[in-house]
Amino acid sequence: MDYSFKPKDEAKITKAIGSEIRVSPKFSAEICREIRGKKLDKAKEFLQDVIAMKKAVALKRYKKGVAHRKGLKKAYAGRYPVKAASRILKVLNAAQANAEYKGLSAEKLYIKHIAAQRGRIIRGILPRAFGKASAHNTPTSNIEVMLEER
Repeated sequence: MDYSFKPKDEAKITKAIGSEIRVSPKFSAEICREIRGKKLDKAKEFLQDVIAMKKAVALKRYKKGVAHRKGLKKAYAGRYPVKAASRILKVLNAAQANAEYKGLSAEKLYIKHIAAQRGRIIRGILPRAFGKASAHNTPTSNIEVMLEER
C-alpha cells in the first residue's frame, strides 16, 4: 500500500498505516474526519472518550435513521463506534512511536493527514433453511496517518 498524501518535508513527518483492519469503513471515515488537524494528545483523548462512551462521534455523511446524541456541535446524529475508535487509536500510537524513534517531540505533533479507505471484503456465508445460504461478508478498512511536528 502507498500513502495518498505526499508531504513536502519528510524530516518533520512520521507515518503509520493499518491495512485491512476489520472495522466499518463508514465509522472509520467519520472518526478520521473528526480528528483530522487536531493535536495528537487531544485526538487520543477524544478516542478514549469514545471508547468509554463519554463522547459521541458526529455522523455527517452516514446518518440516515441515526438518533440524536448529547454534546454534539453542528450535527444532530451520532454514535459510539468503540471498535473503530480503538483500532484507530492503535494506529495513532504506532505513528507516535515512529515519531519518538525519529527524534520528534511528542508534545508538538499534529495530525497532518488521516484517511480511511475501504479494504478488501472477506467473503463468508450464513447457512439458511432448505439448503440455501446468504452472504455474511466482513468489511475491512485501510487507515493511514501522518503526524507533523509544528
